[in-house]
This record gives sequence, C-alpha cells and structure tokens, in this order.
Amino acid sequence: MTSDLNKKDAERRLAELIREIDTGAFVIPGKATVADFLKSWLENYARANVAPRTYEGYADIVNNRLIPSVGSIMLTKLTPEHLQKLYSEWLKSGRLDGKGGLDPRTVQHYHQCFHRALETAIKWGMVSRNVADAVDPPKVKQHEIRVLEEDEIYRILAASRNTGFYELIFLALYTGMRRSELLGLRWSDVDLLTGQIWVSRSLHHLRNGNTDIRPPKTAKGKRLIALSPDASLMLQAYWQKQKAICSELGKQLKDSDYVFADESGCNLLPDSVTKAWIRLVRRVHVPDAPFHCLRHTHASLMLKQGIHPKIVQERLGHASIGITLDTYSHVVPGLQEEAAKSFDKALKGNGLEKEATGKNGLQIG
Repeated sequence: MTSDLNKKDAERRLAELIREIDTGAFVIPGKATVADFLKSWLENYARANVAPRTYEGYADIVNNRLIPSVGSIMLTKLTPEHLQKLYSEWLKSGRLDGKGGLDPRTVQHYHQCFHRALETAIKWGMVSRNVADAVDPPKVKQHEIRVLEEDEIYRILAASRNTGFYELIFLALYTGMRRSELLGLRWSDVDLLTGQIWVSRSLHHLRNGNTDIRPPKTAKGKRLIALSPDASLMLQAYWQKQKAICSELGKQLKDSDYVFADESGCNLLPDSVTKAWIRLVRRVHVPDAPFHCLRHTHASLMLKQGIHPKIVQERLGHASIGITLDTYSHVVPGLQEEAAKSFDKALKGNGLEKEATGKNGLQIG
C-alpha cells in the first residue's frame, strides 16, 4: 500500500514538473531570480488560489512593476533595502507616464502583493524569511468617503428615471449593495411577497471578456437584506415592467434571469454601469461622486437615523462591526452626542437628576 501511494505521489509530482517546464514556470531551487520566482508564483499559486480579477491585478503588478524593477536580483539576495529604495523611487517618480510619483495607497497595494508572494516563497523553501516584513510601506491617509446630500439624491434619481438605470441606482441607494452584487442578482434572489433580497453572489467582468460570478469573499457577505416599503414597491413595478418586455419579445421572465439585464437577457457589464453613472452625475452637476457613494450614503443615513451599527454591518455584509464603525467614523461623533442626550432623558423623572445637580438645584463641581 505504501509503495503504491509513493508511486502515485511521484507520478503526480512528475506531471507537475512537466507542466511547469512546459509553461516556463519551473524554477531551480537556490538559483532563482526574483523574476523566476514571481513568474512561477503567478502560474502555480496565484492562478489557482485567488479570484480571477485579483489574479489580473497581481499579474499587472508583477509584470509591469516588480519584475522590471527587481526581477534580475537573486531571490536569496533580495534585501529590505532593495524594497525600501524601490518604494521611495515609486513615490517620487513612479508613474508610467513620467508625470510624478505614485499615490501612497498604490505603493502600499504593490507592497501587499509582493509580501504575499514572498510568504509563498517561504512555504516553498526558497527563502528563510520574508524581507517585506522589515520594510515600512508608505502610510496612507484615511480615505474620505463621499456621502450624497439630500438634494443630490433627488436630482440623481429624477435624472435617472428615463435612462434604464433608475431601478439599479434606486436599489443601490436603498440597500447599500455593491455594484457587483447588484449585477449578480437574479429574480430567484428576490422575494417580492416578504420584501427581502438574498445576496449570494457577485458578478465581475474580466479583461479577456469573460464574466466571473462568484460567492462573497466572507461568510458575512452572504446575507438577507430587508427592503423598505418604497424599495419593495419599486421592485414589484420593475418586475411587471420586465415581464411585459419579455412578453413582447415572445419570452417568459424566469427566476434564473438577472434582475438587471439588457433586452436580450444578458447581464449588464460593470463598466457600462459606471460610464452611465458618470454621465448622469455630470449632467446634474454632482461632483466627486463614484457609484460606490450610494453604498456609503445608505450606511450613513441609517446610522444617522439611530439604526444600530450591528444592523448596518449585516446589511452591508462587512466581516465585522469594527469595519463598519471605522468606515463611518464621521457619523459616530453625532451618534455619541445623541446617545448622551438620550441617557439624560432616560433618567429624567426618577429623581436622579436631583443627585446630579444637588438638593438646591445647583450644579455640583
């Protein structure tokens, strides 16, 4: 039995080596350059272990940034100084068009990619430590989120009514769902009777033209979102509208159909939604408003209305309540003030206010 298992392991490893040689991903241990290793990492690790869109991003970073900069260095000779110097150069003059340095957030993203790759190098026994651990990536300032003002919301919704994107924008605002989650939504995920939406997948468009549909990154991403009465009425009317369109085309609206699709039933592409959104906000003169600000606006309005942050976290699909509170910290000061006032109101009428002010009604302290 043992010999059979060893033979199978050997055959499997031989097949892997042959594939690596055929694809150019084979690396001779101890003689690999950074470029050799990163190419192997992309082919043998990243392609199989990360989402397709993440792989595309890693491939861009590896091929256009890391390999041209430090690819010729022997992997075992790579030092923290190499990386620290590289990050400094990128911040000063890293743009490919030669017009200045890269944004610190971009450099930090490159650092995270390199760090992940080097962690794999340790597991593969190619290096003994991750030199990226000894490097300080640039600090990134807290990204200021954009929340729409009330008049901006009304202008956007009014202007979008005849664009074909009204329902999509409306639902993004009223649920806080991400663009990818909205585009992956099927009618089977919508319960028009109870007014609920089940978020279980997201849709992404890859550069090769393929569509990538996958479950949320975390367990919290799969969630049930309760619809407001207005959102329920909108979706019911939209369902009737889609049903009528299908009937005119000689088709039947099915549960498996995408909620947001073109007349042929094909899913909308993320880029087409983004371009339509940009045209719309420019037309109504709403500046600096990415599509994602609809999600931020939903969360901020709910928190300002006194909705418990835990409920907001669940609606947004954040992995933890800490992410919600950190992201919407601009709302927290107002919540703190309201909480303090509510505490006073809770104690009014039970005599405790006399203890706080003194028996003669004078302030103590």
